[in-house]
Amino acid sequence: MKVFYTEAHRKRASKTELYGGELVRPFECPERMDYIIGRLSETGFGEINPPTEVQSDALLKIHDAGYLSFLKSAWDDWKSAGFKGEAIATVWQSRSMPSPHIPDFIEGKMGYYCLAAETSISNGTAEAAWASLDVALTGTEHILSGDYSAFSLCRPPGHHASYDQFGGYCFINNAAVAAQHMRDRGFERIAVLDVDFHHGNGTQAIFYNRSDVLFLSLHGDPMAAFPHFLGHKDEIGIGDGEGFNFNFPMPAGTSFSKWRNALDSALHQISKFGADAVIISLGVDTFERDPISFFKLKSDDFIKMGECIASLDYDLHGISATILAKTQDHTHHPGQRHATCHEKDGSWRAATQCGRTSSGGSP
Repeated sequence: MKVFYTEAHRKRASKTELYGGELVRPFECPERMDYIIGRLSETGFGEINPPTEVQSDALLKIHDAGYLSFLKSAWDDWKSAGFKGEAIATVWQSRSMPSPHIPDFIEGKMGYYCLAAETSISNGTAEAAWASLDVALTGTEHILSGDYSAFSLCRPPGHHASYDQFGGYCFINNAAVAAQHMRDRGFERIAVLDVDFHHGNGTQAIFYNRSDVLFLSLHGDPMAAFPHFLGHKDEIGIGDGEGFNFNFPMPAGTSFSKWRNALDSALHQISKFGADAVIISLGVDTFERDPISFFKLKSDDFIKMGECIASLDYDLHGISATILAKTQDHTHHPGQRHATCHEKDGSWRAATQCGRTSSGGSP
């Protein structure tokens, strides 16, 4: 499996995260990638390649143009306003202040475009976010060119980023843009399987009224875990998207055996859907020693997770395959299926070989 990665992720090197009422060094930091790349090299997981700049209209179909413009200018606007620290939102639209007007001043803009205060914007954030998207789209192009699978090692991650809001360490929803890019290139049905500990609220919101992208998320119960306000079992989609959104919230202390039952249910839904491509938003913060999560998966469980996903075996047009997840190739290998991983911490197999914890969002 080819791995796609860029050193440009280091441009995102924030010094502060609001956690437990304190400003702490962010859990999501550049050093995480050093560990992962080191383990990928040690284990000979696959060839590590730099991304290319992919021409795609998908970004503007997934994210609001005004929001993208805000991301590019936010740091300069924040510094121009005279603020000394990193940009952190302090006031939001709310039930009692539902104004649709976007403030002119950067303090107000931060609140309009932010969904959670733990994520600051610092110098280089936008550049790193766009570089992460290049990594995701390069892996996607690799699939579109005929290979079965790809691993896009994306940092910053993306699954908490919605149409016009950032948070949870996420700015651009890499997996959602990749899914849209595949749709634009002729794939009819895309499944996004999110196995991060935290619910992929951004991905859900983006595709909630669509039937061409199936979204499935296995995560900590939002009654007790970030992002709290999405991720419940009764959220099944609306309009055309009704029945194409599946949430599997689980309580504190969830073991792999219980987690695997949810995974089996999700894989069954993917089989019924008949996806042409499967994108896996993989976070390994389900690990038992992760600092901001509460599941009890052990290192070996991630290998079992990968085996479960790889064994997904359903028949499409009389042809089945068992390559991570199966998709129908519309280019060089008719009838065979493909998968792509867009993730901050590794593909399902790489993450298990890394044997480390991770915090924050998936691509």
